[in-house]
Amino acid sequence: MGVKFEYNSVVGRITDAEELFAEGYDAIYIATGAGLPKFLNVPGENLPNVFFANEYLTRVNLMKANNFPEYDTPTKHGKNVVVFGGGNVAMDAVRTAKRLGAERAIIAYRRTEAEMPARRAELHHAKAEGVEVMPLVAPLEFVKGEDGAVCAVRVQKMELGEPDASGRRRPVPIEGAVEEIPCDVAISAIGTNANPFAKMIGDIKLNKWGYIIADEDGRTSDPRIWAGGDIVTGAATVILAMGAGKTAAASITKALVG
Repeated sequence: MGVKFEYNSVVGRITDAEELFAEGYDAIYIATGAGLPKFLNVPGENLPNVFFANEYLTRVNLMKANNFPEYDTPTKHGKNVVVFGGGNVAMDAVRTAKRLGAERAIIAYRRTEAEMPARRAELHHAKAEGVEVMPLVAPLEFVKGEDGAVCAVRVQKMELGEPDASGRRRPVPIEGAVEEIPCDVAISAIGTNANPFAKMIGDIKLNKWGYIIADEDGRTSDPRIWAGGDIVTGAATVILAMGAGKTAAASITKALVG
């Protein structure tokens, strides 16, 4: 169809919108997503075998880490895996770990099952596969083993207090209630933020979370630039991103050819 792919090209670093327009392009569509992980911000988070869920799932599902050494993109196939989070991505990560041979695969969540944002079917299927749910715990520190990699995680036991801004009851630490969970793989799945390259591409308006502000057609504050997918909505679904692309394509076509 004549599509040209530019590989190894980080737009916003090596070029920007104005340079692309100067080269003769008439419209830009930004679909950089919300792939910046949210950090747990606890000691030991940078230890080997502590993964962010996006990295872990990408390595396994796209880079064939499950077939190492046939494919040279390994990930640790842990026997004791702890996943922090309660959403659909957390469920994906813990079920993947289980299928890669984990003897114990734990979902550790700072609230109870009732407050988990994951689909009920995801939680049901995870339990059916042997996943263990550990509610009302929050990570304090990842512990380094003799080999330099993570060997355990210390967690703070919580209880539910008054509702917070989200309407869910706020988790409150129970004083002195600390537990250590052995693990050889730990995965953080507490959500993502806007890809920071979005703000480097052009002079377009962002909201307070760093996501691009766009109208129902995907048009941004610069009428030559459109955007869609997670970089506009925040982390959502593939089907919504696909729909945003089609909507913007129609809008761009109308703008360029009438």
